[in-house]
Amino acid sequence: MTVSQLLFQISTVSQIDPKIILFLIIFSIFWVLPWKGVALWKAAKNSDKKWFIVIFLLNTLSLIEILYIFIFAKRKKATRPSQTEPDS
Repeated sequence: MTVSQLLFQISTVSQIDPKIILFLIIFSIFWVLPWKGVALWKAAKNSDKKWFIVIFLLNTLSLIEILYIFIFAKRKKATRPSQTEPDS
């Protein structure tokens, strides 16, 4: 793709109906916030400081958050020893 083609595509974005743009913004907010909230909560609960920072700073339309929730948080949970001790 040449620079002129890219500029043409960017200029056509302004021709999109503002209602559609508003809908996409609102939809993305309602999509991202729950995933980000759950992922941040799990990262904090698992004491994953690096993951917490990455999830907090990067906005990837919840791709990183979903990966963390369903893959990395479970992997960490499986390798962590049990926190409960038997009563004496």
